[in-house]
Amino acid sequence: MWNRLACGLAALCLTLPQLAAQDAPATDAPAIAPTAAPADGAGETPAQRDARFAEYMTGAKFIGRFTIVGKDNDNMPEEEYTIHKCEKLDKDDLFRFTARIRYGDTDTELPMDLPVKWAGRTPVITLEKMWLPGLGTFSSRVVIHSGRYAGTWDHGDKGGHLFGRIVPATAAEPAPQRQP
Repeated sequence: MWNRLACGLAALCLTLPQLAAQDAPATDAPAIAPTAAPADGAGETPAQRDARFAEYMTGAKFIGRFTIVGKDNDNMPEEEYTIHKCEKLDKDDLFRFTARIRYGDTDTELPMDLPVKWAGRTPVITLEKMWLPGLGTFSSRVVIHSGRYAGTWDHGDKGGHLFGRIVPATAAEPAPQRQP
């Protein structure tokens, strides 16, 4: 996902297009409500909002798919990224995401200090020409909403879209369903 999400977390958020293809079970995404907060954000301070977001991201799995602009996207591989830890940093809108990235022969854990912008109560994880050791330089925008993520990614002259569901750390992963 870091190569495609140009992180994101995955996801975040995280994007990498060379992931192994797997069949994903069809499930409804859980709602993004790790703590109670008014729907309009009234009464929630920025510090409370940031703490709620960091709590929701810690341990979360981003499970989804990606596209590559200009390529045949009929068989989109599934990708999965785990955010082991997310914490708000003291500087501006930065969060430190520590994520495990697995694709092809790569299996690594990276700490990444990423800006999270807010569109009202909706977080947008951003990367702007960020170099990731061993992976390259990426840009991306990933919107987090209602237990799902979607966004765009760029890596050199390649780019595309990414989307999927977020499984919070407290939620049990549903058992795969057999296809007839």
